[in-house]
Amino acid sequence: MAGASTPGSGQRVGDVYDPATGRRTKTLALAAEADVQAAVAAAKEAFEGWRDTSLARRTTILFAFRELLNQRKGELAQIITAEHGKVVSDALGEVSRGQEIVELACGVNHLLKGAFAENASTKVDVYSLRQPLGVVSIISPFNFPAMVPMWFFPLAIAAGNTVVLKPSEKDPSAANFIAQLWKDAGLPDGVFNVLHGDKVAVDGLLEHPDVASVSFVGSTPIARYVYESATRHGKRVQALGGAKNHMLVLPDADLDLAADAAVNGGFGSAGERCMAVSALVAVDSIADALVEKITERVATLRTGDGRRGCDMGPLVTGAHRDKVAGYVEAGVAEGAELVVDGREVVPDAADDDAAAEGFWLGPTLFDKVGADMSIYTEEIFGPVLSVVRVGGYQEGLDLINANRYGNGVAIFTNDGGAARRFRNEVQVGMVGINVPVPVPVGYFSFGGWKQSLFGDTHAHGTEGVHFFTRGKVVTERWLDPSHGGLNLGFPQND
Repeated sequence: MAGASTPGSGQRVGDVYDPATGRRTKTLALAAEADVQAAVAAAKEAFEGWRDTSLARRTTILFAFRELLNQRKGELAQIITAEHGKVVSDALGEVSRGQEIVELACGVNHLLKGAFAENASTKVDVYSLRQPLGVVSIISPFNFPAMVPMWFFPLAIAAGNTVVLKPSEKDPSAANFIAQLWKDAGLPDGVFNVLHGDKVAVDGLLEHPDVASVSFVGSTPIARYVYESATRHGKRVQALGGAKNHMLVLPDADLDLAADAAVNGGFGSAGERCMAVSALVAVDSIADALVEKITERVATLRTGDGRRGCDMGPLVTGAHRDKVAGYVEAGVAEGAELVVDGREVVPDAADDDAAAEGFWLGPTLFDKVGADMSIYTEEIFGPVLSVVRVGGYQEGLDLINANRYGNGVAIFTNDGGAARRFRNEVQVGMVGINVPVPVPVGYFSFGGWKQSLFGDTHAHGTEGVHFFTRGKVVTERWLDPSHGGLNLGFPQND
């Protein structure tokens, strides 16, 4: 089933839209329980053969996949833009960051090595192995339909596992494209399977006795549900949840650099990133100047169809656009100062109908936001940047550490001592120093703290390799008559 998707029973369907036009482009068959069983069965059947495939052969297929992905990433970016809405350049960046993990997996063999101790006891050798889990599942979100699955499946496949990927039903086509690339690269049938669906498919994977692990990225409430349900069914779980990423700007920072970073980090991909900057923490003495610089930059942005060279595209669905607009209304009602109102955006679209029917909401900027306001406490997942003013470094740090999320954070300063102190004291999993969106390179791990992660293992890097393998230790002695006889005591080393 590599290169093919589980088609769904046909009993239930979902609609897929082009967010820039608001028009339905596809009807997606959603999996029933029988489809879940079929996908897992295919992966289980393929596991033994793939587990026993040599590392050299696996690497050959991974390199072939990497080359095909590199050759055709422009096509994949267009698919992402057509269903998610992000601009093509951003979609290309997504594919490239996912490709980093593919490249890591191409050289993963040395991370699969065990250790060997000769004569740990007399004529007894002890050694360790890293072995694959079996069938692993990936439940990925709409905002990165290519990159997030690629955080997981290259390492899982390289380690000898077989995969069932459940992509978001909002933008499913990227997963199908990737599956075809695997087939073209020579991956055996059943090693990589795509299961389209909704909660029925998710619950089926969480509960299926033949699924060994679950890798999930999404909102905190669902991440908690996935973690609790899957662990209850005996599975290994990494569930990455929501975020409220802060960017602390100190008085000595380069304000032009900080303003550029706030706009890039807050409004890239229409704010639909788990690493987006959504809370800008500005020290009082520079807050007015910083807000002014951000406002000037926002005025230059062009919101529109991601295929028309715009800076920012639409939101993924009409329902999500309305939800984000509701947060804007709530922010006004709660007393925040609305500096830029994205509800008034005039989009650059291919025609008047698209401008009217697309899922548009422009960059939105709030100032003087209180820590008790919903636009601060909730993960909005849209192009809404909230400025929270503080008296100094310590107040800003305390605000960040008190937040229930701990995914990503940034500090902008020219003071090395302050930056080093912040790096040490902030309670967040990924830290940027003069970097607004601190997504690590592929050979480091990706993951947050607090309610941004359920489970103890981050994505990719060496932690990813260990997640998709388990240890086995072998104690070995070949036949030796001198060690015969009965001895019911606990073995002692000698």
